[in-house]
Amino acid sequence: MGEAHGGGLVGMSLFMTRSEAEDLLFSEARALDERRFDDWLAMFADDAEYWVPAWKDETTPTSDPGSELSLIYYEGKQNLADRIWRLNSGLSNASEIPARVVHMIGNVIVESAQAGGAVILSAFNVHRYDPRTDRSHVFFGHYRHVFRQEEEQWLIAAKTITLLNDCIPTVADVYML
Repeated sequence: MGEAHGGGLVGMSLFMTRSEAEDLLFSEARALDERRFDDWLAMFADDAEYWVPAWKDETTPTSDPGSELSLIYYEGKQNLADRIWRLNSGLSNASEIPARVVHMIGNVIVESAQAGGAVILSAFNVHRYDPRTDRSHVFFGHYRHVFRQEEEQWLIAAKTITLLNDCIPTVADVYML
């Protein structure tokens, strides 16, 4: 329906369709897979929230990043930008010899769509290979994206990643989930 361009789709409808949602989710995943972190960051609104809750017990994830443990939490695009700067700089351990990743996204559902906004649910698995250790891992779970239309682009206003296999053999990072 729209042409992929930078931070979102240009020429899209006022109400997000499942096809538009899939295009955005697939574009986000591809940017992470290809380590195009600046393109990935451009998909976020300035006030975006990026959250990977921890688990309170075997059945209950945390529900408040302000008062409970999170695996990852960034409030605001600038905080995400700081992390991306470190990944791009070569100064972080995660950027020395980068892991290879591929994101697979499916079961995309438009949970709600109103003029200029949408909540999109999906399932994911991410395959990660670390050449430093010659080890592969698979992470899987659910995404919840909140999109907001700004200046004829759909931007990510919030992304919550519920990681279902949270025994992580390394430090979790934005590009691997």
